[in-house]
Amino acid sequence: MIASVSHISFGSLKRFISASPSPLKLELLERLRTLVRSNDLQRAFSLFYSAPLELQSHQAYAALFQACAEQRNLRHGIALHDHMLSHPCSYSQDLFLANHLITMYTKCGKITYARQVFDEMPERNVVSWTSLITGYAKAGNEREGFSLFSAMLSHCLPNEFAVSSVLTSCRYEAGKQVHGLALKLGLHCSVYVANALISMYGRCLDGYEAWTVFEAMEFKNLVAWNSMIAAFQCCNLGKEAVGVFMRMRSEGVGFDRATFLNVCSSLYKSSDLVPDEVSKCCLQLHCLSVKSGFVTQAEVATALVKVYSEVLGEFSDCYKLFMEMSHCRDIVAWTGIITAFAVYDPEMAIHLFGQLRQEKLRPDWYTFSSVLKACAGLVTARQALTIHAQVIKGGFGADTVLNNSLIHAYAKCGSLDLCKRVFDDMDSRDVVSWNSMLKAYSLHGQVDSILPVFQQMDIKPDSATFIALLSACSHAGRVVEGMQIFRSMFEKPETLPQLNHYACVIDMLGRAERFTEAEEVIKHMPMVPDAVVWSALLGSCRKHGNTSLGKLAADKLKELEPTNSLSYIQMSNIYSAEGSFNEASKSRKEMETWRVRKEPGLSWTEIGNKVHEFASGGRRRADREAIYKELERLIGRFKEMGYVPEMRSAFQDIEEEEQKEEHLLHHSEKLALAFAVMEGRRRSHDGGVAVNLIQIMKNIRICIDCHNFMKLASKLLGKEILVRDSNRFHHFKDSSCSCNDYW
Repeated sequence: MIASVSHISFGSLKRFISASPSPLKLELLERLRTLVRSNDLQRAFSLFYSAPLELQSHQAYAALFQACAEQRNLRHGIALHDHMLSHPCSYSQDLFLANHLITMYTKCGKITYARQVFDEMPERNVVSWTSLITGYAKAGNEREGFSLFSAMLSHCLPNEFAVSSVLTSCRYEAGKQVHGLALKLGLHCSVYVANALISMYGRCLDGYEAWTVFEAMEFKNLVAWNSMIAAFQCCNLGKEAVGVFMRMRSEGVGFDRATFLNVCSSLYKSSDLVPDEVSKCCLQLHCLSVKSGFVTQAEVATALVKVYSEVLGEFSDCYKLFMEMSHCRDIVAWTGIITAFAVYDPEMAIHLFGQLRQEKLRPDWYTFSSVLKACAGLVTARQALTIHAQVIKGGFGADTVLNNSLIHAYAKCGSLDLCKRVFDDMDSRDVVSWNSMLKAYSLHGQVDSILPVFQQMDIKPDSATFIALLSACSHAGRVVEGMQIFRSMFEKPETLPQLNHYACVIDMLGRAERFTEAEEVIKHMPMVPDAVVWSALLGSCRKHGNTSLGKLAADKLKELEPTNSLSYIQMSNIYSAEGSFNEASKSRKEMETWRVRKEPGLSWTEIGNKVHEFASGGRRRADREAIYKELERLIGRFKEMGYVPEMRSAFQDIEEEEQKEEHLLHHSEKLALAFAVMEGRRRSHDGGVAVNLIQIMKNIRICIDCHNFMKLASKLLGKEILVRDSNRFHHFKDSSCSCNDYW
């Protein structure tokens, strides 16, 4: 019927409308609603604008404003608002339409436009106030939302929707006031208000009040159960969150995707759950997700992957689950699995990133951030350079955070020049940018470069800034400059030293064998020394053979971390170095009693785009006999140059000097070097390009003997050798090291 309107003459149409206006308006309204339901907003507006003004009722305006709100179509909404203002019937003062306008603008993110409509309304009802309060809540403007809610009370009583809306952004004190008002008005019985209260208390870390509200609810819908689990998760109460979920299951309450995600978050964000409890719960969740079909949803599977990797360290299960997601793997799932492997197995993370690219998925900001973290764990900068090119190609070249990640990755891979290049080319730098550059210099022991960069800083330094400075001074033996920097931190309240700063100072004084001063600093600390402080002191005692103070530090460390191998190993080494093998044996037996396992010494080197791993003694290497032979050949030449094995590095209770020497020869970094030399010679014979730089990465601190060995190797081989141990980089060249033998 309405489709034939255009074929009727204007005069006939006018007579028809005056005779029977209602059916035609209703027909237009129904046709508009049909187009809106089919998401054909463009045709709906074309029909509306082409219809005579007499047919453009306030109901039609309302239907279109509602459609703009639901589809977040601000352009059509503003155009319709302008059209309404020019309407001869002038619906602009209509309360019903004004409320629709406020809702449309708030849902489209234009809270200032909504407020302007609200302020110009000659009259308002509870819907007007509630719509704008909801808009402020969604915009995260807690102050304006609460202020508006307070003003509302002098005009009309709030309903359950107004109360629940203002609670979604309230802080604790304001939320308590709204809770009191809800009790006074009897609105606390509303399921919407109760759910909002649970969420508010959870967000404000008051799990007790959230639970009180939850228990008082006569009717609990699924949202209430999910809100309670989420509240406990926010409060770091994982056991309680899992308990609520178990109660849901026992009472026959259904669950949805949000339930799974909240419980998974509770597992990997809570510290009150032991690994066995997490493992059991994770397995049950996994089974339930498979049985219910939720495992096919990318978000649920990704959350399970996160629990397997971050909490349980079960990376094989983690990868298996990810591979089973082949039908629903999106960029979020890929980023999740790359993040899981970024630290545990950087090579695997890089491989997964390559698979992502093969599936024609486009990496986003989070993906690049995760894969750059993996690049920082590799031996060379080769992969970081490749990812850097893709960051630029993907349009993220100017992103400050990713540039900061690139500086960190290049620094960890031994390329200080690339760090400088990224830093110098940045359009804008934040405090992390400056700190990343300072840490890069600190990692490479370039204290003469770090101080001028600090002086150029045009941003207020933070805690991490001073850690970089103090670490650099510690590694370079610059105690005077380091103590001046430390004392300067007391000049401003925002830079007062924290535990990690004190640990740096203890390390700096201990390395310099200034133990009396180190003890004084510990004695006057305004907080209780933690494990890092005692570890720093213990390491220095091991270096300088201070047995009595070392035992004190080891005992303190055992009290704080009885399963940390460092205290037992360091004391065993101290006793062995002074010949007290019985005491050393007792320390190692104590380790066995506590079932403490020592981290094995591992080294890695990259040859021909492939990373090779070496364990002390050459375990797991099929070619270890060939490596031993190459190592013996090198040692023979080194001894001609005056090399004498540093027996203090052979800490085991070994009586024969030959056995001690053999033990030293099989340290993992020596094996890595011998393999690199052997492979370099083979490639040279095959016509390959000679490599003048050998890079080795080691998971623990390099020993004195290996340090001496690398210095001689750099002279004999005529190559630069770059060794990254757990503390810093050592650049060996022409029989000298960048650390000046101070590390």
